[in-house]
Amino acid sequence: MTMHDDQVDVTTEIVATLIQEQFPQWSGKAIRPLASTGTVNAIFRIGNDLSARFPLRMADAAEALAVLEQEARASAELAQVSRFPAPVPVALGQPGAGYPMPWSVQTWLPGTIASEADPSGSDAFAEDLAAFIAALRNAETRGRLFSGENRGGVLTHHDDWMAKCFEESEGLLDVPRVRQVWSHFRELPRTGADVMSHGDLIPGNVLITGDRLSGVLDTGGFGPADPALDLVSAWHLLQPGPREVLRRTLACDDLEWERGKAWAFEQAMGVVWYYVESNPTMSEMGRRTLDRILASME
Repeated sequence: MTMHDDQVDVTTEIVATLIQEQFPQWSGKAIRPLASTGTVNAIFRIGNDLSARFPLRMADAAEALAVLEQEARASAELAQVSRFPAPVPVALGQPGAGYPMPWSVQTWLPGTIASEADPSGSDAFAEDLAAFIAALRNAETRGRLFSGENRGGVLTHHDDWMAKCFEESEGLLDVPRVRQVWSHFRELPRTGADVMSHGDLIPGNVLITGDRLSGVLDTGGFGPADPALDLVSAWHLLQPGPREVLRRTLACDDLEWERGKAWAFEQAMGVVWYYVESNPTMSEMGRRTLDRILASME
């Protein structure tokens, strides 16, 4: 089952042809599709040290190229400031061989994604996560402000989306309860100036070795946002004890902590219903995050 109505099919044969035509220096490398719970790109490993990312949803080629170019700049910038390994952009591919959009190539990172090697009970992992977030927060914004896209700006700008989520969640969630929770979250004031943020710290974007953070993926959204945005990781990734380690290490005040909870809630509400059939792992992640948030409010 596809995850999106406008999803583009990408096969190993298409990828092999694109590489042979556009990057013949890699044509002898093995090409392997990567099993992933990701919802934005199909990912193929090229040999041992590269990965190719193909946007799943149909878009205008010129607009898609502009997005990939911006993501490459953001990924390169994050890799320079991160205390943990992050993918480095290598090349941008062109449409061809039955695939209608541009695509990207970046370095491959070893490790196991957190959704497969659950680090949620590890204080050491929480400390690593805090160190990663702190390093990003300390990076220069260079006068840049939140772009207005996705999460990280004004909570009330998401009211229409949340209304749709409540409607679609009938029969899946306790909708009166989650409506009440959002009515609280949306009123939380914003006080801190934008800081640099990863923007999507969910289990599928975090690599683990043992019980420690060993790398961070999907770094193309690196940019200025609400300082609370990366605190979604506290709810997507951590049990109560390590969650408090993260909060204490980052010295979060009550308001910032609640806003981080609000952004995690907004994200979780969307993935529960949207992926309930097409990506059960993502849907279950959303349910787990909501359970953690609701338990914290009892």
